[in-house]
Amino acid sequence: MKPSNVLPGWLTAAALALTLALSPAAPAAAQELVVGLSTPVTSLDPHFHNLTPNNNVADHVFEKLVTKDAKEQLRPGLAESWKALDELTWEFRLRKGVKWHDGSDFTAADVIESIKRIPTVPNSPASFATYTRPIESVTAPNPLTLRIKTVRPHPLLPNDLVAVRIVPARLAAGAKTEEFNSGKLMVGTGPYKFKEYVAGDRVVLERNDAYWGAKPHWKTVRLRMIPNGPARVAALLAGDVQMIEAVPTADIARLEKDPKVAVASAVSNRLIYLHMDSDRNVSPFVTGKDGKPLDRNPFRDVRVRKAVSLAIDRFAIADRIMEKQAQPAGQLLPEFFPGTSKRLTPPRQDLEAARKLLAEAGYPNGFAVTLHAPNNRYINDEKTAQAITGMLNRAGIETRLEAMPSTVFFSRAGKLEFSFFLAGWGAETGETSSPLRALIGSFNAQTGMGQANRGRFSDPGLDAIILTAMTHIDDGKRNLMLAAASDKAIGELQAIIPVHYEVSSWGLRRGLAYTGRADQYTYAFEVRPGK
Repeated sequence: MKPSNVLPGWLTAAALALTLALSPAAPAAAQELVVGLSTPVTSLDPHFHNLTPNNNVADHVFEKLVTKDAKEQLRPGLAESWKALDELTWEFRLRKGVKWHDGSDFTAADVIESIKRIPTVPNSPASFATYTRPIESVTAPNPLTLRIKTVRPHPLLPNDLVAVRIVPARLAAGAKTEEFNSGKLMVGTGPYKFKEYVAGDRVVLERNDAYWGAKPHWKTVRLRMIPNGPARVAALLAGDVQMIEAVPTADIARLEKDPKVAVASAVSNRLIYLHMDSDRNVSPFVTGKDGKPLDRNPFRDVRVRKAVSLAIDRFAIADRIMEKQAQPAGQLLPEFFPGTSKRLTPPRQDLEAARKLLAEAGYPNGFAVTLHAPNNRYINDEKTAQAITGMLNRAGIETRLEAMPSTVFFSRAGKLEFSFFLAGWGAETGETSSPLRALIGSFNAQTGMGQANRGRFSDPGLDAIILTAMTHIDDGKRNLMLAAASDKAIGELQAIIPVHYEVSSWGLRRGLAYTGRADQYTYAFEVRPGK
């Protein structure tokens, strides 16, 4: 009912204010932001599982020495500045006056203990040790200065430290993942304090009013896990949430026309790819078409891996399955990122060439395999996997699909249970060495290589190129060597099969603004009132 014209002005204003305060469409008045996340987190431990949903939530509470802006450019974090003292030594100057959420002082000791803890975390499905293994020692001349010495020249150390979240020294030693998940150890320096975590449902945060940096707009943030895409959109349109990530591709055009909402988007560093078990002589989900075991694993043959690549129509997937919210991929990152190759382009589907390669490899009639994939982690992940199974079947590789929730998928993938699977990788460092080291480098606990290499691909010559490239101080020379490593890994060896790069989209209630990020992170502290 409209207010009567005879109501006193002050009463009309009060009624309007109350309406705005109670309305979910007016979050600025309520100072609470409710965000619909697309994927459940698997842990709150910032050092347990290098997974974007986990890192995204962690970044609200914990901070890093170095951070990135929306375009992947390095920015100061807990370190005000950094410089190389010589080829093996870096110095980081830390911020003064930074407090932990319990009021204690942040010092260099906290960084030292955090770096020590990362490689010791038990049962990590994808370890952050990739980013700390190049470090030989960390010392502190004083509480606000760090000296980091690397095993060999490592000019990408500041990029690597983007992935290292800092926890209090007094909690790091002996800290258990379960104690983070319970909230007991959720003490950071970040813009938000931890309040509540209900696994698979929500994370609730409260603003850190003593934060050293820019004060977030929102007093309370509720991160709701809504894996179902249509349910996320419905919650946004109903005003139950003020923001959602991973807008379903089928809904983007409709939302762009809706006056109640706005859409932000960005080309991401997220590669969707296929990983193959190219290590074991016998692989668990590979058989002959008669269901009988094969005497050898087809994926160990580069010709079979290339046949898989040629069987896939990346352009059809980007256009139809992803509804133009993806770019076909021919390498590990879009070509505008550092260290990418000018020679690698997305291959065109060629079923005849794929069948010929299979025959040359000794599989004229093909073989049978199960493709495993998550069904709630990446944009249209299950639909993409379904399309790929159809394409491979037409090439003569009888492919079955088994899709599952991401929490189950990553647990099984980490145990190397799969023969062939679809997954994604976002380059945390913003350049090509990240996927080269993590996905393709030979698994080696000492060097930190291959921490997410769940197909256990290995080529010592390629490892040498990657490690040598990372020692070059000169950016141009290093990027040329990383590009050469990509040429060998993808063009020659078919270590993994790139499919596409995601275009990320966020939906917001009208009146809010967000700059789409290449790393796909959804940061409540970057959401602001807009037009």
